[in-house]
Amino acid sequence: MPLTPDQQAEIETARSEERTTRRATVPGMEAHLYNAHEVLDHGFVRVIDYMGDDNAIVQAARVSYGRGTKAVQNDAGLIRYLMRHWHSTPFEMCEIKLHVKLPVFVARQWIRHRTANVNEYSARYSILDREFYIPAPENLAAQSKINNQGRGGVLEGEEAARVLDILRADSNRAYDHYQQMLEQDGQDGLARELARMNLPANIYTQWYWKVDLHNLFHFLRLRADAHAQYEIRVYADAICKIVADWVPHAYAAFEDYRLGGVQFSGKGVDCIRRMIAGEQVDQASSGMSAGEWREFQAVLKG
Repeated sequence: MPLTPDQQAEIETARSEERTTRRATVPGMEAHLYNAHEVLDHGFVRVIDYMGDDNAIVQAARVSYGRGTKAVQNDAGLIRYLMRHWHSTPFEMCEIKLHVKLPVFVARQWIRHRTANVNEYSARYSILDREFYIPAPENLAAQSKINNQGRGGVLEGEEAARVLDILRADSNRAYDHYQQMLEQDGQDGLARELARMNLPANIYTQWYWKVDLHNLFHFLRLRADAHAQYEIRVYADAICKIVADWVPHAYAAFEDYRLGGVQFSGKGVDCIRRMIAGEQVDQASSGMSAGEWREFQAVLKG
């Protein structure tokens, strides 16, 4: 179960409290507050707090007071303009704070986005739970033959069972030794900050992650992409659903121009123009490397 009984009790207490405020609130986000959206086998994402809405973005862009006389359609159009032309500061007026439970190896990918405020559960002070990410059989893949940081076909049969047995056995063995090294039965034991070094990268950690909408969109553009590693992509997908309820106009523009859009190099644009003109273009005449040409072709074919 992703949530401990204590965490669940804390959430129920928080959700039972009602507060009156003059600040902008969004009904969709109010429904998300404190709810845990389960991810992977033991993980979750939940909204702790948020600031701003679609109106905060257009208000910042116009540097105006209040909603003014602009129609909602104009607001949506302005947001699309801002997204289309890569404006950033208006989107920085909105912020969100998330509580995330995730495997350590996913956290190490995630933390490379150095544009957020993070406070992680400390294994120097506390003892980590015996919870490990073990892939579902359909996500147990071999190494890709053409991409050094990607996956190939799904492992099946005896090979899949062998790998899963190793993952489970090694995870539990490491945790057994972790417990044995800690203070017990009157022995001093090893300090927690040292004992943790024996734990595997698939053990779960937790953190609070606060980020503005501009940098969140950058995170989602990379991590909700089909080429992102599955284990971080499912967290990004869960966050996308939350953001769509928070800032629907901004998310629709992001989905259209970033998630659903593509960007071509100067050589790519030149090749497209030559193709439209009726010229036969191949990799040799494109000026692109073999890898770039392959990616270019993949975008054109859809």
